[in-house]
Amino acid sequence: MQDDRTIVALDAMGGDNAPGEIVAGALNAVALSEELKVLLVGDPERIGLALTGHSYDPERIQIVPASEVIETGEPPVNAIRRKKDSSIVVGQKLVRDGEAHAFVSAGSTGAVLVGGQVIVGRIRGVDRTPIGAIIPTTKGIALLIDSGANVDVRPNHLVQFAKMGTIYLRDVIGITNPRVGLINIGVEEDKGNALAKEAYQLLKDVEDINFIGNVEAREIPHGGADILLCDAFVGNVILKLYEGTADALIGLVKKGFMSNLRSKIGALMVKPALKESLKGMSASEYGGAPLLGLKGLVIKTHGSAKANEVTNTLMQCITFRDQKIVEKIKIALGPETAEPENSNTSKEAQNG
Repeated sequence: MQDDRTIVALDAMGGDNAPGEIVAGALNAVALSEELKVLLVGDPERIGLALTGHSYDPERIQIVPASEVIETGEPPVNAIRRKKDSSIVVGQKLVRDGEAHAFVSAGSTGAVLVGGQVIVGRIRGVDRTPIGAIIPTTKGIALLIDSGANVDVRPNHLVQFAKMGTIYLRDVIGITNPRVGLINIGVEEDKGNALAKEAYQLLKDVEDINFIGNVEAREIPHGGADILLCDAFVGNVILKLYEGTADALIGLVKKGFMSNLRSKIGALMVKPALKESLKGMSASEYGGAPLLGLKGLVIKTHGSAKANEVTNTLMQCITFRDQKIVEKIKIALGPETAEPENSNTSKEAQNG
């Protein structure tokens, strides 16, 4: 790549709000930063319609044709193999071939995971590539890792997650010396299943992370740790419970405000402050969830992502590249503990 700008291949066809919100997010991002170039991957006709009426630099917003779309319900491994001209496959090949620095999609999580591992490829020395999801807490944010890629892990995998998460949270999000916590059913060292007990013993001896011990689930919303370690089964349950609880609480607050005239008047008075507080509790403010440990950057945004989340994710790609996160992970992990190269598709990805 001759271009000094950060080039992002953006799946324009993935997600509930494609291509309109996806394209809008790209337009907002290039308006915010001269350092960004976006390749909109997908159906040229539909993307062109979404661009109609907008003013933009054609050198920084370009369309890359892809005739197929991988739907959420499709088995991801088969879809990646069969739909060679899908927006997910075409976009990730751009990263693999050095034509883009990053790939972003709100589409099928399973397909993005499988594509990331078999098309972009793992860094040598990385045994598993986890998804690191940002979740809001009362103290700011936390990185939940793994939140969807590897349902079955070994203790040494959690150590690698901790190292990669530390690099990401420190250098992309800007949290100095992030606290690493192991999600468990108690804070005592001997609590939990065999995985948790063995992982604890390994983690406490790792010098380049700030391991603080076990963290119970009730401490997560209160910022009990900056990095929350677990397998993807536990992580995905926490993530979805988190999202569902937040929606339920917001619904109850709205219902309470609308219950009578006095509460409606009160709602008008507190609305600006409440809106600002809730904004800080939105994970979309920090962009999507990166698949860490790949040779290039792959980020999965929410399937319901709107323009704001897409914009923030694209801006995150610039920081990720500027901070040389891929190179830092290569240095931190090295090849000595790597598993065989053909072990690159997790059970979670295979199952979708």
